[in-house]
Amino acid sequence: MHFYATLLADGLLQPCAEARGLDAPPAAPVPGQCWIVGDSPAGAWAGSAGALALWTVGGWRFAAPREGMAVWIAEEGLVARHVSGAWRVGAVAAAQLVIDGEQVVGPREAAIDEPDGGDVVDGEARAAIEAILQALRAHGLIDAG
Repeated sequence: MHFYATLLADGLLQPCAEARGLDAPPAAPVPGQCWIVGDSPAGAWAGSAGALALWTVGGWRFAAPREGMAVWIAEEGLVARHVSGAWRVGAVAAAQLVIDGEQVVGPREAAIDEPDGGDVVDGEARAAIEAILQALRAHGLIDAG
């Protein structure tokens, strides 16, 4: 009983799923392995769509996802988070990005106007500025404007 409880605690406190979206259980699971069940489960997983399926020495154990629950998906090397009734993979929500104690990305700022006018137009400088603006927009750091 103690081993079973330890497996469940490990599987739910720091969940690491082998993969997600499977509708049928794997053929040879190892105790402690976990999967995120697909949308149309069959066999031993029937009726457990979207749940965490944890294999134990006593068979399959299922845990319904809770809002905000995060699971590492080993196959993809990404985190899946359960948000608004669905698993979202690889999406990160944050107010800012801090690296080595320094904020490098914060909330999105207003759009920056394209370069325009001036007495002397430097084509290379304008092209460089436009490329920088395009990159900032592509990364979502400024609005398209």
